[in-house]
Amino acid sequence: MYDNSQFRNGLKLEINGAPYSIVYFQFVKPGKGTAFTRTKLKNMITGAVLERTFRSGEKVQGAEVEEHSMQFLYEDGEFHHFMNNETFEQVAVSSTTIKDEAPFLTENLSVEVLFFKDQPVCIELPNFIESEISFCEPGVKGNTATGATKKAELACGAHVNVPLFVEQGESIKVDTRTGEYVSRVKK
Repeated sequence: MYDNSQFRNGLKLEINGAPYSIVYFQFVKPGKGTAFTRTKLKNMITGAVLERTFRSGEKVQGAEVEEHSMQFLYEDGEFHHFMNNETFEQVAVSSTTIKDEAPFLTENLSVEVLFFKDQPVCIELPNFIESEISFCEPGVKGNTATGATKKAELACGAHVNVPLFVEQGESIKVDTRTGEYVSRVKK
């Protein structure tokens, strides 16, 4: 059981039998009345976001989730298949469950798979990945406005905005949490 004073981003809670993760929270102490905490909770199975307010001192059940380090193997259209790095067991995760993370998955990428009641519910990608640019338009000479970007398609399938000086065939580092370009990878 968690008290609302223990809330933090990423905390896993069980509400109405479903696992939720805290995306955002704000403690509010009004001048009149009791303190409360506003939260945004993301359902780990459906991805739906729920806004909920908890009164000060209110207790919430923690979600019993297990986290296993796994390696991405392949995708067959309906499921993405992962292998446990310790037991070598394979697990299939529904493609609809991880549709936001799927573009960043590359073969043999190590991820954390979260299980709720022995069912895989979501994956956590590494914060940064390196991937080669498979297609982007060439930069136009003289078009050097501050912060100008162009669309690029990565070898893993994700689409990101990159600065104009980045060329097709280069490897870049991408933040998987935001889907933004970070830097070029030195060879």
